[in-house]
Amino acid sequence: MQQELEILYIDDEANNLVGFKANFRYDYVIHTASNTAEAEKILLSNPNIRVIFCDQRMPGELGIDFLHRIKKDYPKPIRILLTAYADMNTVIDAINKGHIFRFVRKPWMEEEIISAIEEANKFYVANSLLETRNQELQKAYDELDKFAYSVSHDLRDPLTGVLSAVKLGLEFDNIDRIHELLSLMDSSLVSLDAYIDSLRDYYLLRRGELMLSEINFDELFANVRQFYNMYTQNKEVTFDIHVEQKEPFYCDKAILELILHNLLSNAFKYQQKEHTNPFVKLSVDVSDQQATIIVSDNGIGISPEHISDIFKLFFRGSDQAKGMGFGLYNVQNALIKLQGTIDVQSPANTGTTFTVRIPSK
Repeated sequence: MQQELEILYIDDEANNLVGFKANFRYDYVIHTASNTAEAEKILLSNPNIRVIFCDQRMPGELGIDFLHRIKKDYPKPIRILLTAYADMNTVIDAINKGHIFRFVRKPWMEEEIISAIEEANKFYVANSLLETRNQELQKAYDELDKFAYSVSHDLRDPLTGVLSAVKLGLEFDNIDRIHELLSLMDSSLVSLDAYIDSLRDYYLLRRGELMLSEINFDELFANVRQFYNMYTQNKEVTFDIHVEQKEPFYCDKAILELILHNLLSNAFKYQQKEHTNPFVKLSVDVSDQQATIIVSDNGIGISPEHISDIFKLFFRGSDQAKGMGFGLYNVQNALIKLQGTIDVQSPANTGTTFTVRIPSK
């Protein structure tokens, strides 16, 4: 039984309703209605209906008028008219105007109905795929617009800083002033390097297939700890790591590292300056073919009004934000690619906790 294929059959003759359901109830999910008002209620409560059959000669409202009227509110279901020979001119006009997909003559034969359902379902699937592709294309265009702005703004700023420092350096003989300019250049180049890393991550996520390997979280987190030694060596931030792994876990290591580094870099970067005991905690629990990774800190946190926006491309919480607006956007897209999820909790003035769940591949 094709349970996923739901059909609505509308006819004011009870025998036709009973006959249609008796013929096709083992192959499809059948809804029936004896008038158009009842049909609209069924459509409202059953959004997965794919095909609508409607008799032309309905009391109060012709079938062709009903199918035309519901097109705006219910554009997805494929509309098929049941009609007699006398209505053919009206039917042809309706098909030409796009109000209906096709017609079936009454009295109908079972083979005709099956053929109409198969054609309508193929058309429904094709339309759904086209809608998805159009949404993806619109998203790509929107991101391209944002990307063009970002390149002109975020790349130009550090480059301008370097060029200005070079020009001023050529005019100075004082070694202290030159050191100041070199420090400015270093800061600008670090920003530029971070931006390039974010772009690399952005395009890594558009790679086709996943590169799967077995993940040993003890080894992975040990490498991660070394990467953040610059924060922990002077005891600026306490970095606690906990691994609970008793079964194999398979994932794309590069994408997994992308997720970890984006979450951890934010945790270290956005600490509270006046805090006496800043910390970052990283843990993983691998069980039931899933890795649950938690990254938490007691930093500045995220404003409640920004929580829903943090995963948007180029989003920054303020003009003073240090990031490029790629990080959490890349994290979200990485998790979509891995079929994972992410939750965020950030109570006022207590820090932030990200909980990531990734299924083993």
